[in-house]
Amino acid sequence: MSNTPKYKTAAEMQAKIDEYFLSCEGVPATASDGTPIFNKYGTPCYVKPPRPPTVTGLALFLGFKSRQAILNYKGRSAAFNDTLTRARSRIEEYAEMRLYDRDGERGARFNLEVNFGWRTAADSDGSTSEPTRIIDDV
Repeated sequence: MSNTPKYKTAAEMQAKIDEYFLSCEGVPATASDGTPIFNKYGTPCYVKPPRPPTVTGLALFLGFKSRQAILNYKGRSAAFNDTLTRARSRIEEYAEMRLYDRDGERGARFNLEVNFGWRTAADSDGSTSEPTRIIDDV
């Protein structure tokens, strides 16, 4: 970790974090009058499609070299810790919501296990149940 902080205040970092999450929403395509454009199935068209928020994506957007660097930065002060913990929780929430989506369930499960310490509990009959969070902060 560099001795020179990338952000002077947690508020400065929070503004950049908000910018990251906004960039993940994508840019919808619109007609010249500003109305959204939809394809023949009624799905919105995008100039820049939405993308899932990730811890590594956030780290790179904030100017860090790696996912680990953002985790190390949390130790600078309670304000930075709270700011980064909230951001990670937003990413975790996104992955958790994808558990209910047939197309994203497997990736979400993997992400929650690897990045957020979730573990799949084995039932007494050997089958697995829904993931549960065992470790609070990995």
